[in-house]
Amino acid sequence: MYALRECFKPEYGLTATETNVYGVLSLILWSLISVVSVKYIVFVMRADNRGEGGILALVALMLQRLHREADQNKKAAITVIGLIGAALLYGDGVITPAISVLSATEGLAVVEPFLSKFAIPLTLVIIFMIFFFQKKGTAKVGRVFGPIMAVWFVSIALLGTAEIMREPRVLRAANPWYALDFFALHGLHSFIVLGAVVLAVTGAEALYADMGHFGKRSIRLAWFGLALPSLILNYFGQGGIILHNPEAAANPFYLLAPRPLLYPLIALATMAAIIASQAMISGAFSLTQQCVQLGYSPRVTIIHTSKQEAGQIYIPEVNTALMLGCLAVVLGFRSSTALGAAYGIAVTGTFLMTTVLMYAVSRTWWGWSRWRAISLVGPFLIIDGAFFGANLLKVKQGGWVPLAIAFGIFILMTTWNRGRDIVQDLLRRGMLPIDLLLADLENRKTARVPGLAVFMTREPEGAPVVLLHHLKHNKVLHQQVVLLSILSEEVPEIPDAERITIKKLSQGFYRITARYGFMETTDVPKILARAREAGLDSKPLDTTYYLGREQLIPTGTTPLWRWRKKLFVFMSRNSRSATAFYGIPPNRVVELGAQIEF
Repeated sequence: MYALRECFKPEYGLTATETNVYGVLSLILWSLISVVSVKYIVFVMRADNRGEGGILALVALMLQRLHREADQNKKAAITVIGLIGAALLYGDGVITPAISVLSATEGLAVVEPFLSKFAIPLTLVIIFMIFFFQKKGTAKVGRVFGPIMAVWFVSIALLGTAEIMREPRVLRAANPWYALDFFALHGLHSFIVLGAVVLAVTGAEALYADMGHFGKRSIRLAWFGLALPSLILNYFGQGGIILHNPEAAANPFYLLAPRPLLYPLIALATMAAIIASQAMISGAFSLTQQCVQLGYSPRVTIIHTSKQEAGQIYIPEVNTALMLGCLAVVLGFRSSTALGAAYGIAVTGTFLMTTVLMYAVSRTWWGWSRWRAISLVGPFLIIDGAFFGANLLKVKQGGWVPLAIAFGIFILMTTWNRGRDIVQDLLRRGMLPIDLLLADLENRKTARVPGLAVFMTREPEGAPVVLLHHLKHNKVLHQQVVLLSILSEEVPEIPDAERITIKKLSQGFYRITARYGFMETTDVPKILARAREAGLDSKPLDTTYYLGREQLIPTGTTPLWRWRKKLFVFMSRNSRSATAFYGIPPNRVVELGAQIEF
């Protein structure tokens, strides 16, 4: 709807001549082929983490092979690159709904110029409704997504084909020589235009992130069988109408349609924009769930909106933040043209990070030689670097917005991860070897009461601090005690047969370790139900859960800047309670507090 239009906007000073139209169309065509078709569809989608895609799944895939001491520097570098890419995706998630819906409603100005004043209010209403209905889930609405998108692609293909038949000479742009000639003719100016050309390939990273929902085969069939041909036909049709009437460069997409079809096309474009927005919003939810499980985000409210599809989730905190961000950028930029300057930099930054990670994948997982890996990644790195560099020129025009969002998200993720490690290390120092505790219990003949006590601990070894505090203050213990550790793995899902391990200790103690993937949600009552099936004698109404609640006091004793310590404390206080996050019955929970200086 806006990519070709942005290439010929007045600020670039690019006139709609025949040579320029051929050059820009050739750049768009070969960008679609090289970036989406070759890089993502053919190569990047080969790097799946047990079927799951996305930049954090890619990071988790590589971290599975980097556990040696000598790999620590590589591990840190890969993690930072992945977090930068993930942070940029959140910036993309703020701008995608705004620019998609706004570019659709701006079609009203093509019908009647005076209707342009309704574009922004209508966009705000649509965006608000998109986010308002997120809590309902996408299961029902998703049933009509496929047919709508099929109608959308067929429609834009027919509109483009009709114009190509009127101006068949536009097909000359398929020759890549026109793209090269465009660079030779315009020099540095052509580099600036690349910042608009990249708008034609936005969404490729979301395509990779959605691989786990649809599978490689379905995505490849949909792309090569419908999406790519339809896009090419429509872009070339837009080029044809510009050749016929250079003034049509102001909005070639809507001018392809006969006037009686403009209102139906605007409605269809709006629905397609809503679906595109939904894909990015759902991607942000999945990305946040991965961050929580991998230790880069505090606990958040994760609501499953479908009993059949585990991947359909709703996170109120993320939904509200994205909605406010989208509404703010619409009011701030007020046009899809202005938003285009901000859009490209988030997308191309993620492209660049993914390409760098692909080099690591080819070396780590595929076992390629250095030169073979460079021969694959090198061309993509040049293309992505050119796109990213072209969009850096737009920082003053709005590109700073996604960069600022990404920087803020990156600081939050790294602060939480580092602070969490520091607190966990301090708690680990306060633990007691389990053998010493059991021997002490036998010698002291500690009073035991009926029932089961579950002590949550991140460490699968030793006696947790919360258990020691309980014994110190209450001087009594249940007949059965479970030390429950929940471990997050660097894989999407753990098979149920491998979910839990139970180790029976003396003195009525059991150590249960439950493993979850980064795409799964932890459910403690289900863990205990599985343990009962394995022989643990307990009843839900006789079970008490003991959780620790730490009061964090920032000091100068740990290697973290004081302002980041305060930020970590703020995030920790606003994190969702462990009781709610792990699905523990609140009336069966006892919390024991402790002060920790860090």
